Amino acid sequence: MVNERRDYISIVVLFVVNLINNIDRYTIAGVLPDVQTYYNIGDSMGGMIQTVFLISFMIGSPICGYLGDRFNRKYVMLVGMVIWLICVCVSTMIPGHLFPVFLVFRSLVGIGEASYVNICPTMISDMFTSDKRTRVYMLFYLAVPVGSGLGYIISSNVADATGSWQWGVRVTGAAGVIALLALIFLVYEPERGAADKLEGKTAVRQTTSYLKDLKILLRCPTYVVTTVAYTALVFVSGTLTWWMPTIIEYSAAWTRGYPSIKKLPDDFKTQTNIIFGLLTTACGIVGVLIGNLIAQCFLYGWLGAWSKTKRAHSIGAGCGALLATPCLFVLFTCGHSSEILTWVLVGLSITGLCFNWSLNVEVFNQVVAPERRSTAFSYVTMISHMFGDASGPYIIGAISDDIKSSHVDSPEWDYKSLAYASMVAPCMMTLSTILYFTAAVLFQRDADKLEREMKSKENDDKETVYSIDIWGEDSLNQTSSKF
Repeated sequence: MVNERRDYISIVVLFVVNLINNIDRYTIAGVLPDVQTYYNIGDSMGGMIQTVFLISFMIGSPICGYLGDRFNRKYVMLVGMVIWLICVCVSTMIPGHLFPVFLVFRSLVGIGEASYVNICPTMISDMFTSDKRTRVYMLFYLAVPVGSGLGYIISSNVADATGSWQWGVRVTGAAGVIALLALIFLVYEPERGAADKLEGKTAVRQTTSYLKDLKILLRCPTYVVTTVAYTALVFVSGTLTWWMPTIIEYSAAWTRGYPSIKKLPDDFKTQTNIIFGLLTTACGIVGVLIGNLIAQCFLYGWLGAWSKTKRAHSIGAGCGALLATPCLFVLFTCGHSSEILTWVLVGLSITGLCFNWSLNVEVFNQVVAPERRSTAFSYVTMISHMFGDASGPYIIGAISDDIKSSHVDSPEWDYKSLAYASMVAPCMMTLSTILYFTAAVLFQRDADKLEREMKSKENDDKETVYSIDIWGEDSLNQTSSKF
């Protein structure tokens, strides 16, 4: 009972830290037009703000993954959070003529998130057995849509109230200090593979070399295919969350007859960010819940004996990608014709995009051994952001600038250039859909292979201990200390 209470206290704190991290990631997006005006930058440089943040996130991910598989994970997270807090606050103090310096500090914010995102799922997998883990992951990853939505709402409202976009970004720093203290005093470091041992899946195992870890991961088709599917999805979610409020404002300026987006009433801009934030939060929660419900239906055969399969989590993620694909296509081709239609399609797209948040992690847990999970998550993080939301906002912004350059500067082409550029999104979602269902086909073989390897290793360990026992108690004690 004591250990169980300790686990749940830890997951609450980890949820709060995850929430604050996701709020901070989208505070800039909530005040992006103001930031562009302050630093006098276009769409491509507006997208670059997110890109440089994610570059350091990507660079830090494999490093944190390596450290997380070999050292105390809690300490790695604490160091990263301190760096994150310092850089968030300093980035808001950079004057308007020093945009490159602003980019440097926003990029370093990614190190803090890298230390957390890649390590925390492995700690959860060691705290909870598989019968509880899916539900715990579901609750933990609710912080992603909730935090993303709150990022828009908080930054835009604080900026509006204070007359300064900087205060809209700084607010996460104060909350981060409280979360840091909670992490120090309330979260513990679980034993690696503890939950797997309770289920009788594995014995204590020695860590292999980093290079061997990478080779083993590359030889796991489910891991590779799911990573690529998730990368395509992250490209879309990163693009949508970064540019959608701006696209809506361009559309409103065009259809309402304003000569420029700058002429839109401030109340409308604030309202747009609030609606988008609330929609992201609500539809994100619904998406996570529905994705897990679909996975549970297939995992336990709730739809009938025919539906029971261990491939459930990949199937659930694929269903989400399938839902979002047509919605995004209609959104960027017809969304300008009706504001109500735009919001409905945005909501449905976000719902589909959020099916996968907790499902991916459980797929990786079933095909990757405990001693290399931090490394596995770190490369998923690095690859998905490198080719996903790190490059996505910049690519869309650059395409938009290129389209806009050949037309008269007007709200109509401000909107059309971004909407046309964003048509890359439904194409990427089509790819994600195909790959998730492919991963579902591959999953069973890889999961069975890992289970056989774990049982084989456990039997080898037992035989080794038994053979040593016949030579004497002293030898047994010396050998046992190695396990």
